[in-house]
Amino acid sequence: MFLSSVGFSIVIMSIWPYLQKIDQTADASFLGWVIASFSLGQMVASPVFGLWSNYRPRKEPLIISLSISVAANCLYAYVHVPASHNKYYMLVARGLVGFGAGNVAVIRSYIAGATSLQERTSSMANTSACQALGFILGPVFQTCFALIGEKGVTWDTIKLQINMYTAPVLLGAFLGVLNIILILILLREHHVDDSGRQCKNVNFEEASTDEVQVLQGNIDQVAVVATNIVFFVILFIFALFETIVTPLTMDMYAWTREQAVLYDGIILAALGVEALIIFMGIKLLSKKIGERAILLGGFIVVWVGFFILLPWGNHFPKIQWEDLHNTSIPNTTFGEIIITLWKSPKEDHNEGPTGCPIGQAWCFYTPMIHLAQFLTSAVLIGIGYPSCNVMSYTLYSKILGPKPQGVYMGWLTASGSAARILGPVFISQVYTSWGPRWAFSLVCGIVMLTIILLGVVYRRLVAFSVRHGRIQE
Repeated sequence: MFLSSVGFSIVIMSIWPYLQKIDQTADASFLGWVIASFSLGQMVASPVFGLWSNYRPRKEPLIISLSISVAANCLYAYVHVPASHNKYYMLVARGLVGFGAGNVAVIRSYIAGATSLQERTSSMANTSACQALGFILGPVFQTCFALIGEKGVTWDTIKLQINMYTAPVLLGAFLGVLNIILILILLREHHVDDSGRQCKNVNFEEASTDEVQVLQGNIDQVAVVATNIVFFVILFIFALFETIVTPLTMDMYAWTREQAVLYDGIILAALGVEALIIFMGIKLLSKKIGERAILLGGFIVVWVGFFILLPWGNHFPKIQWEDLHNTSIPNTTFGEIIITLWKSPKEDHNEGPTGCPIGQAWCFYTPMIHLAQFLTSAVLIGIGYPSCNVMSYTLYSKILGPKPQGVYMGWLTASGSAARILGPVFISQVYTSWGPRWAFSLVCGIVMLTIILLGVVYRRLVAFSVRHGRIQE
């Protein structure tokens, strides 16, 4: 999970300038498709790899998915070679990288099948911590590769350019190959029931005389659907929060592009470190109060975080009277939401006007969100999100029980991918048209409905073996 998340996040900050360089016809609208293609590919692949892992050794889908990612990263490094339609090659490359990332369902299924109920939460938290660390370090590596520059060096024999855009994906390909080697050497099929007793399973290469049969019983489909909805919501609200951070701070505090990229980068990095601490603390806290209580409490903290973001008071943001360099979210396309994250201040020595663009009518009557409000909200969301994230799929795996979980984990991963697509689209439209008051009020409403849903199904969110009376909760 660590190597895979590094391989993804290491290129994300350089996609926009690279797309502009290789294809002058590419616009912000197409950038939106390039970004969304990763999640679309993962959404399609997750159930497929999950189903595969239910009936075959898990090494197979893992190695195939990683091979697809390696090939896709190599394709990305060569998208500058064709004489035309380069942007479509990039679109395909990112989509295939996302398709390969569908192996997350297999990984979670493996962890669920290889751990007892007592081990599950700790193992899931460790996995999430590794993934979070990869997402934190990826942009750091990207910054280091920026020292190579746009020109870099060229290997004429194989037409390979190694520059600040291609070096990260080549490293991603190398990490993919390293992952494959580690899987071939270290991964062993292992399946236990909720008590920790070894079970027979199609994934096993050898059978043991002391294995027990997988417990029979019906899965609580209501709890399954509810957990998928909860997982969708938590990824939805965090995706929209990540999306809105830069435009919001530029509008409210009149930050330049350079300041926004620097300060917001520091804030998001701090949230990543905070998430690591939360992941570690959850392992201890869950033993005392249980996963359901942490999940519900996490959503309450998230709700408080977004409630604090609601504008109040008599101070209004600075108005950007000259709409020459509108760095806020435009009305038209999803792709332009994230352009400010890639734009370099060196592109224009004159940063242009700053503040809330005059084209956004709400700037004239909506009070500003004070910096203390924003920072407090970010800290609370940084506490609630990792708590809900880990607890949702930990509970999900326990609800499913000792049976093969590949398909179900595939659907869970697919719901998360859909959330990462829809979250930015939702917040871009609402924020631009109606402003932060409506945007964050609607988010508060969504979170409150999820809290109500959790209250309704709270008693059903129990482990398979507990539900069937085989283990005491």
